[in-house]
Amino acid sequence: MKLGKRLAVEGAGTAWLVFTGCAATVLSASLPAQGCNVLEMAAAFGFALTVASYAADRAASAHFNPAVTIGYAISRRFPVREVGPYIAAQTIGAIVGAALLIRVASGRPGFSVAVSDFGSNGYDDHSPSEYTLAAVFVLELAVTFAFVFVHLLMSSTAARRKAAPIAAGVCLAAIYLVAIPVSNGGSNPARSTGPALFVGEWALDQLWLFWAAPLLGGAAAGVVYRLVSRQQSHVLSAPLRDGV
Repeated sequence: MKLGKRLAVEGAGTAWLVFTGCAATVLSASLPAQGCNVLEMAAAFGFALTVASYAADRAASAHFNPAVTIGYAISRRFPVREVGPYIAAQTIGAIVGAALLIRVASGRPGFSVAVSDFGSNGYDDHSPSEYTLAAVFVLELAVTFAFVFVHLLMSSTAARRKAAPIAAGVCLAAIYLVAIPVSNGGSNPARSTGPALFVGEWALDQLWLFWAAPLLGGAAAGVVYRLVSRQQSHVLSAPLRDGV
């Protein structure tokens, strides 16, 4: 598939992910039950990623996340020259998804981006449970490492690629169950950027963390995957010894 078409897929998939995932909490904020709970929001992101991955018709290669793209590049399974265009497409897609959500949400009387966090990620006073900067940074790095590593593993063989969209979606939902109370669920710099641009102020001030930690986590996953793959190839290529 040509680069232009793949960039369109990345942008559209990321827009869908941001719109659907953040809409689960933004559009339900006025319900009597005080909106959706953590499980529902995590499930929305997980289902959205699964659907986007299948719809892309390239399930194992659909990234929709700059940290995933970095992980693939570090693991030498993605051309470095395409990293910049992919991240740009993902970020633009996230902004488009957030803009569409703003358009829909503004149809409710009394809605205000300034009042709502609009699904933005934060730490300290802007963490849902007021977790510190250090705690949020460590969590974002760790969960992104886990997600990117699973992504790489599930795309490593033809048999695994068949189940890759489901595995990625379930993994993201599990991660968000943990991350939403801490940071409102990040692990994706593009997903964090879309809402932050519309919230402004504190969301933009704290956005650096939600780029730095996930990108470090994704890069670490790429390095570990290379080491594991190299070790496995050495084991498989080693001659059998007597008695083995």
